[in-house]
Amino acid sequence: MSNSISQEKTFLGHPRGLFILFFTEMWERFSFYGMKALLIFYLTKYHLFTDDSGNLLVGSYAALVYAVPVIGGFIADKYLGFRKAIVFGGIMLVLGHLGMAYEGNAATQSITGEITRDNTALQVFYFSLALIILGVGFLKANISSLVGELYKEGDKRRDSGFTLFYMGINLGSFLATLICVWLGESYGWSYGFGAAGIGMFFGLVTFISGKKLLMGKGESTNPSFLNKTTLGIKNEWLIYILSIISTLIFWQMVQHHEAVSWGLKIAGGASFIYIVYYAITQLDGKARHQLIALTILIIFTIVFWALFEQAYTSMNLFADRILDRHIFGFELSAGQFLSFNALFIILLAPVFAWLWVKLGKYNPNTAVKFSLALILVGLGFGALVLGINISGTAKVAAIWLILAYLLHTCGELSLSPVGLSAVTKLSPAKIVGFMMGVWFLATASSEFIASVLANIASVDTSNGLAPDLNIAKQSYLKLFEYLFYTGIVFGAILLVISPIIKKLMHGVDKELNN
Repeated sequence: MSNSISQEKTFLGHPRGLFILFFTEMWERFSFYGMKALLIFYLTKYHLFTDDSGNLLVGSYAALVYAVPVIGGFIADKYLGFRKAIVFGGIMLVLGHLGMAYEGNAATQSITGEITRDNTALQVFYFSLALIILGVGFLKANISSLVGELYKEGDKRRDSGFTLFYMGINLGSFLATLICVWLGESYGWSYGFGAAGIGMFFGLVTFISGKKLLMGKGESTNPSFLNKTTLGIKNEWLIYILSIISTLIFWQMVQHHEAVSWGLKIAGGASFIYIVYYAITQLDGKARHQLIALTILIIFTIVFWALFEQAYTSMNLFADRILDRHIFGFELSAGQFLSFNALFIILLAPVFAWLWVKLGKYNPNTAVKFSLALILVGLGFGALVLGINISGTAKVAAIWLILAYLLHTCGELSLSPVGLSAVTKLSPAKIVGFMMGVWFLATASSEFIASVLANIASVDTSNGLAPDLNIAKQSYLKLFEYLFYTGIVFGAILLVISPIIKKLMHGVDKELNN
């Protein structure tokens, strides 16, 4: 390969391997978001879970999905390499999603309220979730890292390459929440989950067939270790075998929410203690200040994502039970409203990128952007509160939920793009990987907290159906008012202390906003 980028084989000015990763990630996110959009409905309508149980299961699953990539990324960095980790993760995802297509028998509720469930089908379902958790753990973080490897240090195409990759994520999410939800709710859950599995299969085939276009990137940095044997088994295969065995742990954890809760508390507490210890004993001056600033920002992101991730629990059930889902003469399924988030990201991401540059020296610092994100996510719930209050005894107009998703997306675009960059720029060089793990751990914690918050709006159901409309309305009103005030208050607190955080960042803030 020539040293000159101009002689490199490209497509639309980028390494051709980028488009292999684009379509792989698009299909992976198609499968992930398609399944996640159906999950709460499948639990509450088909297996007749209570809102409380359904929300907590979704929260436990989502928490593990964000925590396990820390381990998958470590294994890929140290042993497997990104490419092999992605292939293994993809295979696990295909198996997990196809396992989700097994419905078994629908739960029944007797006149006395006793519920009979197909426990065999539920155990297949839980194990399928465990396979998906493992698959995401090996694929998610590593495919993003592989995008970075396609570009040499200092290559100015890197940022636009990641922008294209990010569009693949949102295109997959947009298509999934339209197609998988439509299939699941119109023809049967197995069709929706099966479509998600087929999507992941396309992603896996795309990635494997495009190996040559990766030009040797993402291979193991420790091939000698992989080829050695332990107990008569090649180390590479030993990693795969032990990883598959770990699904037995995840299989049990998704069924025991307290185990997930305690795991997050212990990991979060230990991480915080280590950060404080490291800051006091290993750092001084500028580096210590920057680590403190990053830790404060991470704590506030937990609040943001705990509110934002209501989309897949309380907001999804709200759309199903309370919303008039007719738009321009068409009726959308409840889960299809999730597509508005991805659509708004596709439309608004270029606008926000242009806006931050256009503002120049008036570009808000990172802490102010984070506070704006919190206020916007709070205002999104304010729109739902307003919609409920003016709806009287009728269902709530769809425009209020669409407005909520618009405000939430604007909040996401104010926080998410600079978040990971802040981790890499503010972390001491020796613990960048650890702090990236803390970032994902914080996201995992917020997913679990989101499910606990969603239970504020828990509604007693009969055969999966909500009771009187106005009773259900009051439950969601109580939750959304609480989330509205939470977003506004935490956003205001962060705004007040933003000058202190800016000072602690020692100019790194300017790099993040450029």
